[in-house]
Amino acid sequence: MTCLPVTLADIDEAARRIDGRVLRTPFVSSPSLTELCGVPVGLKLEHHQTTGSFKLRGATNAVLSLTPEERARGVVAASTGNHGRALAHAAKAEGSIATICMSRLVPDNKVSEIRRLGANVCIVGKSQDEAQVEVDRLVAEDGLVMVPPFDNPAVVAGQGTLGLEIVEAMPDVATVLVPLSGGGLAAGVAAAVKGRSPKIRVIGLTMERGAAMKASLDAGRPVQVEEVASLADSLGGGIGLDNAVTFAMCRALLDDVILLSEAEIAAGMRHAYEEEREVIEGAGAVGIAALVSGRLGRLDGPVAVVLSGRNVDMAQHLRVINREDAP
Repeated sequence: MTCLPVTLADIDEAARRIDGRVLRTPFVSSPSLTELCGVPVGLKLEHHQTTGSFKLRGATNAVLSLTPEERARGVVAASTGNHGRALAHAAKAEGSIATICMSRLVPDNKVSEIRRLGANVCIVGKSQDEAQVEVDRLVAEDGLVMVPPFDNPAVVAGQGTLGLEIVEAMPDVATVLVPLSGGGLAAGVAAAVKGRSPKIRVIGLTMERGAAMKASLDAGRPVQVEEVASLADSLGGGIGLDNAVTFAMCRALLDDVILLSEAEIAAGMRHAYEEEREVIEGAGAVGIAALVSGRLGRLDGPVAVVLSGRNVDMAQHLRVINREDAP
């Protein structure tokens, strides 16, 4: 653990730094999932976070870690939506300006919310990798300071504060289910919970379509994948061929990675709505989806499920709830 890019001490420091600037989100028992699984199941309602996703933790910690001169230059990032919204909010709170680069695959509702927060928006290409090229140009030519969506120690440490809250709320937790994309959330949560108790299992959940971290872990190195449309659009995008933080942490700390079909993700969204009375986006539903589909097999102890975001296009959500075909 101490050899990894982000340690428990870093996460504890991040928790102190962002205290009062982000919400300490609720952790609630799920009677329906507890009955289904035969073990206690708790839900970390991170979709109740300001800006609607966990991303505010990492973005806030990263912005607060910058010098005043760096904040004055402005910050920039590539995003599938939620990081951009969080960074726009965090930058505005500290008197800075954010520029967010996104691909054409990012849903309009997420783009409009980022603009509403006063950020500059650049729509570039058809993948997060292409959006990152524009970020690199803005850093080189305009002097903006990059705050990556996941591959950054301060971002990972900020996301890890969520893991600290899970262990405090459920001290006997045996398994934590966490959405997996570029790995910032999964790496941070895993470092936090395993730092408190190494026996806790952390399982990453992602979609079958374009699962970049899973493909990279299987290959033993970061690889590119084609980015395609998915109900779990927030889990799209590559991890970066020069990934310096999250690939190593996910490889060292995740106990398993499970891929979910679009139909399974849709079922997770429906269960969240019908049984838990929660509106969550596809990326936030993957933990519930894994439990409802039975993909985890026999569970030996209490389970914590991270519901990571709610920033879903409501027309899409309505189609899912009405059991129309998934994309």
